[in-house]
Amino acid sequence: MGKLRAGVIGVGYLGRFHAQKYALLEQVDLVGVVDHDPARAQTVADEVGTRAYSDLDQLIGEVDLVSIAVPTQYHFEVAKKCLEAGCHILLEKPVTRTVAEAEELIALARSRNLVFQVGHLERFNPAILALKGVLNQPRFVESQRLAPFKPRGTDVNVVLDLMIHDIDIILSMVGSPVKTVNSIGVPVLSEEVDIANARLQFENGCVANVTASRVSREAVRKIRIFQADAYISIDYQARQIAIYRKQPGTQMIPGLPDVVMEMKSFEQGDALMAEISAFTEAVRGGTEPMVSGEDGKRALELAHLINQKL
Repeated sequence: MGKLRAGVIGVGYLGRFHAQKYALLEQVDLVGVVDHDPARAQTVADEVGTRAYSDLDQLIGEVDLVSIAVPTQYHFEVAKKCLEAGCHILLEKPVTRTVAEAEELIALARSRNLVFQVGHLERFNPAILALKGVLNQPRFVESQRLAPFKPRGTDVNVVLDLMIHDIDIILSMVGSPVKTVNSIGVPVLSEEVDIANARLQFENGCVANVTASRVSREAVRKIRIFQADAYISIDYQARQIAIYRKQPGTQMIPGLPDVVMEMKSFEQGDALMAEISAFTEAVRGGTEPMVSGEDGKRALELAHLINQKL
């Protein structure tokens, strides 16, 4: 297989970054970009040295794979058209508006033997990748994702905008169906819920407490994981992981085992480049993507359940 031919559909805030990453990949030819705003499409095309298309059908007829970064209400329509045209897709989160739409896209991709990856970017965060070999049946997870208000993204509430990142991460960590959900949330600066908290109990006994806000004074992104052999604390902002473990055979306090701490730092990294590289590798190798359509559907199902309980 020679160079993969790529396109980007929707080059607003996030889609522009997708175009930049594709343009840097040696084994990819960024054929073009398309946007409902022709001037914006041309600006991005000039920036990355590609062509601005005015017609979606024309672009998908020229490419092997696409990133789709249009508003959520258009995800299903655009993704379906791309799959029907034989394009592998990387579809931004949340995967679709409804679970039924996600299921239809999954079935269509499967029937055409096409890669369907969902843009849950945190899976490619260096901190999350560093947990490989450390996680061992989490019993309690607490996550906080707090951010200052930005008008971008307010077409959906904070659960689908921000919390869904942590929903996907926690589902991948716990690996068990959800048993019960309790949640609360309020709108503050937009007409949608801007701050929310959910308590999730899984069938294997694990409990997760998840908080997301887009009306906070400062950014906070932390996750804490408690398991039988360790307590793990991740601070995304400080780029640090602290792992606390019981030290066998030592007792600084009579009757109690000593606890040792291992501190790890990690580089900022480029999660989006890692995500797009993984997508192109899945297309080239015909393998299952790291974040599949099924993963996106599961996160969406739980997000909708949290919203129903708000």
